[in-house]
Amino acid sequence: MTSAATVGDVFGPARRVLFVHAHPDDETISTGALIAELAASGVECFVLTATRGERGEVRPGALPAGGDLVTVRQSEWLRACGRLGASRYLHLGTWPARAMGRLARVYADSGMAWLDAAETLAGPALDASADALTAADPDEIAADIAACARALAADALVTYDALGGYGHPDHVALHAPTRAAASTLGLPFFEIVSQPRGQAPDDPDASWLDLAHRLPQISAALASYSSQLTVDGDDLIHVGGQREPITTRIGVRRVAPDPT
Repeated sequence: MTSAATVGDVFGPARRVLFVHAHPDDETISTGALIAELAASGVECFVLTATRGERGEVRPGALPAGGDLVTVRQSEWLRACGRLGASRYLHLGTWPARAMGRLARVYADSGMAWLDAAETLAGPALDASADALTAADPDEIAADIAACARALAADALVTYDALGGYGHPDHVALHAPTRAAASTLGLPFFEIVSQPRGQAPDDPDASWLDLAHRLPQISAALASYSSQLTVDGDDLIHVGGQREPITTRIGVRRVAPDPT
């Protein structure tokens, strides 16, 4: 499809869409415009976030003295998801996003390391903990995602493509399990085309949605994450100083069920 695609063209009859993300703020940075557009069209959007983002860098002065980053990021996440119009927001590993018969668990933030001097491509951190998302059994992750989708009666699943946006290991770790969960449930699986920082791909196999009219709403949602970033006009500035345009052009690719 061309850039003139609409959410109706891409998602068809889907009315309950589950977005699977790695950390608080990912849902807004990479798919905020899409969530807002779907919600405005009457589609129920659910945000399933795997970790609490406990290893995120913090903007100077953004964390109160003695404050807990997880608590702060949780509050930011709730506010941002509400501003996007999401119907429900949940954490992987806790009911209903936990497979039957398993005790609730926390999938910890795995951390990351930059692989290039320009800080556009991420890779694994050397000190991920034993309970990190990247250390978890992909089958366990897939079972938890499937349990959530089943409980919410989702009729489509969305997550990152195999590159994970810009290579963050937690993003990458969610691709295959989300696809497997969709396959298990017989649901359509959609992946978001990676747009590494500073690059603007134009994948002809994807449906490109131009959602610039959602910029004010996305900017407001991004502003919720004051511990992590700042909004400057049409750009967001990460805690490390990296500047990038706020994403309003999103490539979505429907992928065939996992053959396994």
